[in-house]
Amino acid sequence: MKCMNNRKCDAVVIGGGPAGMIAACEAAENGRSVILLEWQKFCGRKLRITGKGRCNVTNNCDIKPFMLNVPSNSKFLYSALNRFSTADTIAMFENLGVPMKTERGNRVFPVSDNAHDIAKALERRMHKAGVKIISARAEEILCENGCVCGVKTDQGIIECESAAICTGGMSYPLTGSTGDGYRMAKELGHTVTELRPSLVPLESDDSYCAEMQGFSLKNVTLSVYDSKNKLVYSELGEMMFTHFGVTGPLVLSASAHMRDFENEKYRLEIDLKPALDEKKLDARILRDFEKFQNREFANSLGELAGRTMIPVIIRLSGIDPETRVHSITREQRKELLKLFKAFPVSISGTRPISEAIVTAGGVSVKEVDPRTMQSKIVSGLYFAGEVLDLDAYTGGFNLQIAWSTGYVAGQSM
Repeated sequence: MKCMNNRKCDAVVIGGGPAGMIAACEAAENGRSVILLEWQKFCGRKLRITGKGRCNVTNNCDIKPFMLNVPSNSKFLYSALNRFSTADTIAMFENLGVPMKTERGNRVFPVSDNAHDIAKALERRMHKAGVKIISARAEEILCENGCVCGVKTDQGIIECESAAICTGGMSYPLTGSTGDGYRMAKELGHTVTELRPSLVPLESDDSYCAEMQGFSLKNVTLSVYDSKNKLVYSELGEMMFTHFGVTGPLVLSASAHMRDFENEKYRLEIDLKPALDEKKLDARILRDFEKFQNREFANSLGELAGRTMIPVIIRLSGIDPETRVHSITREQRKELLKLFKAFPVSISGTRPISEAIVTAGGVSVKEVDPRTMQSKIVSGLYFAGEVLDLDAYTGGFNLQIAWSTGYVAGQSM
């Protein structure tokens, strides 16, 4: 990265994440002189660790299903998605020399399964477009008569006609998402809605979660219920128990649907045997009991459950672990069956926002023009990406929001 050697340009982009990089490219390729400010050692730091380092770039779907995966303010995105669609994202990276592939759930990844290839492709594009990347931290956006006139950094002032805040959210602060964008937006008169963690591990008061710390479940169905016993979310996949509760892909996805912890008490049910209905599972349990008929109950579940989970299942079943399996009653077996089909986990809340993949809430979209991403309050001020009050479910939707809003902001600048 370059040191501060140019204190005047047409446009300053604050933040070298996905939204910032594409905004800088679009503005520079349309003839603007652009400085991108990124105080981290390199651009796309959070991008490089998404999708376990594989980078779920987008979701290969049309606008209508896309919007259904954006639970708040989806209409705001309509114009941006029309101008830069998921197909445009795929084409952009393939044109930059990064072949794409579509996997289960229409999730799009680089064929290499390497997130660094995505970040490096954007860095090459910025370099080719003439974007100056400066390692400095933006402190304040300067305005005169309601118009952007400069950006004050920790290394001096850059004069400019427009500035884009692409600073990300509050999640993963070590990657640079420290909330500076929200502060600067507020200082310029913008409303910042309540910030909440989304796509985040969940905490539980159930002591057995800590007992099973590190134990993973694969091919299970996780269901979320609210305090009225209404089904909020249900999906097949994998998850893991931790010292604080539960985590893993299923849990992160589920958390995005649990949007009202202030007024709701959520609970989870895990179907440990989703391939078997109750009748088939009962027959399977009976077969095992027959096979181990002279054993104690505590030693009869080895083929039905993981070793770490067996003591917990025994305790929750209420069956004396020393009971011989041939003497277990039908009612007792029914309780055991219920545990395998609906293993309970109570939820007390989420992990901190710093551990979330995505920040829900942000700069109010009511104060931003959806056709340009320009502020309705300050002329020449633009927003893109996670700093806006936009968040989506897992599957590449959040990154696409960054690509589409970043594209529109860059074009508009």
